[in-house]
Parts: sequence; C-alpha cells; structure tokens
Amino acid sequence: MTAFLGVDIGTSGTKTIAINPAGEVLAQASQPYPCHHPKPLWSEQDPEDWWQATVATIRKVVKAAKLKPADVKAIGLSGQMHGSVFLDKNDQVIRPALLWNDQRTFAECEEIERLAGGRKKLVQMVANPALTGFTAPKILWLRNNEPKNFDRVAMILLPKDDVRRRLTGEFATEVSDASGMLLVDVKRRKWSKPLLSKLELDESLLATMYESEDVTGKLTPEVAKQLGLSTDCVVVGGAGDCAAGAIGNGIVKSGVVSTSLGTSGVVFVHSDEPQVDPDGRLHTFCHAVRGKWHMMGVTLSAAGSFGWFADELCKDDAVRAKRKKLNLFEELTAEAEATPAGAEGLFFLPYLSGERTPHADPLARGAFVGLTVAHTRAHMIRAVLEGVTYSLRDCLEIVESLGVATRQIRTTGGGAKSAFWRQLQADMFGKRVSAMASDEGPAMGVALLAAVGAGEYKDIVEATKATVRTTDECKPNAAARKYYDRGLPVYRDLYQSLKDNFRQIAEL
Repeated sequence: MTAFLGVDIGTSGTKTIAINPAGEVLAQASQPYPCHHPKPLWSEQDPEDWWQATVATIRKVVKAAKLKPADVKAIGLSGQMHGSVFLDKNDQVIRPALLWNDQRTFAECEEIERLAGGRKKLVQMVANPALTGFTAPKILWLRNNEPKNFDRVAMILLPKDDVRRRLTGEFATEVSDASGMLLVDVKRRKWSKPLLSKLELDESLLATMYESEDVTGKLTPEVAKQLGLSTDCVVVGGAGDCAAGAIGNGIVKSGVVSTSLGTSGVVFVHSDEPQVDPDGRLHTFCHAVRGKWHMMGVTLSAAGSFGWFADELCKDDAVRAKRKKLNLFEELTAEAEATPAGAEGLFFLPYLSGERTPHADPLARGAFVGLTVAHTRAHMIRAVLEGVTYSLRDCLEIVESLGVATRQIRTTGGGAKSAFWRQLQADMFGKRVSAMASDEGPAMGVALLAAVGAGEYKDIVEATKATVRTTDECKPNAAARKYYDRGLPVYRDLYQSLKDNFRQIAEL
C-alpha cells in the first residue's frame, strides 16, 4: 500500500490524515492543546505541544490505517501562519511562540513602516503592509522588549517549520508560509535583502526557502523509529494553512475562490501573476502552486465569534447538549435559521480579536448594535453569523474591485459544515457556493503536496484534478440577497462610526 500523510499544526490542535494515491482518506486523528493569553491582546503557545501532538496523531493514523513503515512515502506539513519560534544556538526554544492572533506589536508595525521609508515603499518591497499578526513585527518586539532573549536568537521558524526541524533536522520553510512573515520579496519568491537590511536583521536567522512541493529532507532515524515509519519517507515543503486549505479545495486556477470558516475567516483567490492591492487591504502571498500567487482577505474571528458566543453565553445548553450527545452548534444555527434575514435590524461586528481585512485595526472590538427588547437569543446568533459573513463579503468585493474573476466559490472549515451558513454565504455574496466532498482542510492540501513531492503526480494541478470534488451547491435567494445589499452599507458604516471609540476603549 502507498500512502501520504498531511499534518496540520493548527491553533486549537493538530490534525493528521493519511490518504492513498486517489486522495481517499485512510485514517485521521486529532489532538488538542491550549492557547495562552498572559496579557490582554497576547496569544502564545508552547512549541512542545505541537511536537507531541504531531507524534501522537501520526502514530494513531499509522496504526488505524494499518500502514507498514515503507508504505508512507511522504509527509506534507501545514500550519497556522505568522507564528514565531525563537531558537538559540543549541536549537532550544527561547520563549513561548507568539501567534498569528497576537496583537501586541502595534508599535513595531509603525517602526517597520518608518524604517522601510513609508507604507507605500514597504508594500513595494514585500507586497504587504505591516500588520500585528505578521512575523517581522514579532521579531522587532522581541528586540525592543526582551533584548536578552533576542541576543540569544540563532534561528527563527514558523510553527510548522519547527515541527519539520524535529522531523528531519533541517531548517527549511516554503514560499507560501514564509510570505506571511513580511520578510519575503513576494514577486521574486525569495527573502527581501533590502528590507532585512533596513530592519537590521541578518538573513542567517531565516530558514532555507523552497517551493511547496519540493522535498526538504527525510525523517531522521530516531524520529522514524518513534513514528513507526522509514527513513526513506520524505518531508515536502507543505504550505501555510490558508494556501494548504485552498489546495485541498482545488483553488489552483483563476476564477475559483475559496472561503474558509475556521477560527478565522479567509477569502482566498488564485492569481497567475502577483497582483497587489495598493491600499494593502488584501494580502498578496506566494501560492503553494509553483510559480503562482494568491490574494487573501482575512477576518480574525469567524467561527471563532460563533464559538465565543456558544462558550460564554450558552453554557447551560452546552452541558445539556453534552449530556444528551447533541451538537450544540447545530441547535444554535437552527435557532438562527428560524429568524428573518437581517435579524430584525440587529448587527454584530466580529472584531473580537481586532480585525485585519479591510481595516487592519488591532484595536477594533466586537459589538452588537441595534438591540431592542424584541430581540431574542436567536436574533443574536443570526447576527453573529451574518456579521462574519458581511466581513467575508467585504473581502470578496475588494478582490473583485481589482479585476479578479470570481466565478465559483468553494467553502470549507468548521462553519461550512452548516448548511444554513453555506446558504447564508450564497445569499450574502449573490453567487453559487459549493461544499467540498472531502472537507479535510489544510491536511488534505499538504497530503496532496506530499504525493506530488513523492512523484505520484507531476504537479499539484494534476493532483487536485484527480482527487478534489465539490458537492451540495447552494444558490442565492433573491429576497435575502436584496436585503443584504441594503444592509451592507450600514454594516460598513458601523466600524467607521465606532473606530475612534475603539481606540478610546483600548486607552482605558
């Protein structure tokens, strides 16, 4: 038997799948771990948790699929983007990793733009503005606030690449994930020497960069034995979670768009050429397709907003659902579905972790606006789901304003498992929205990249054509679309009305 593994090192846990050459899932396993918030706006994790979860899930998958050591030909790695793992000269982790949703680096973003010669020149160098979630501001934060730790730094890795180091002993990254560090010349697909010079950072601190399907190393003998695999098993570059998820959805050609409803929400579009939003509202990164690029809009709290509502405001229901073995989220979305489009004038701003697209505002806050005594919990649930989807529409319309075709939308992530939320997207976007026949997310994308790296397919386009299928297409409801067209300007105006108040709240 021939098999390929895809490992996704996410924010809430690690997921590993094994697939055969036809893309069929042979087995899967997940293991959660905590996220730590030692101060407001801070978000950190222990890289050791990622490693332990990777080992545990690979072992479980190998056992469940009854794979022999020689069966697994290649492993692909995906991971949460932008995180910073700081290693010393002995390859020891210096401090907990700062994550993509950490918002402490506002001052460092301003510092980067100043050192680069302004926002416009920064975008010219690395195709993106400085945002608090990106890696470069985290590096400067360490230098500014923990100088003793910074002086010990010998290597800076992204989350999945620290796992790669422990699998293979190699310091390597790949173009899609590295693009989110704000240190890559995205158009030329290499480290930006001009920006590194301006920031006074040495390129030796950064890993060797590969294309996503390239082989970056093989399992060390010790790790191969620990996992029950062979030292002939190769590890390919893989991809950042957004690009990996897009690969798993078949977003490898122009005109096909994916939306992802995970902790964060993403609108992702393939591009044959590097196209840059001059206002910096969208990210332009290297795609996990060799020689291609992608644009991406991100809302930081998508299904995360729904999860917050369920965790904090529906605790008794959660206990009851667990006792009766019911799905709490299905029950809550059923309440929302019974409520009219627009939640009878109630809006929700999904800025629970600040916001990235289109506002790039770490100080933005979540808000319900329009509450009356007539509103119920069901209205609030619907407003949360609509608020997140309004945010995704913001992203989609920026993409279209740049002349990029969006003929077909494919949706994935935990939120996309809800038929109601898929229909809500179709109504909000005014476009047909399809679910995926196999919704394994980023793990599937990097498992396919592993298959390409092992020679099973000539390239990732051929691999996705052979394995990726859509299902359950939703068509827009004309009446609902008409309402959301009217509601969108109101939703957008709310941020503009409240942004100064958000800053005042932060200063309190």
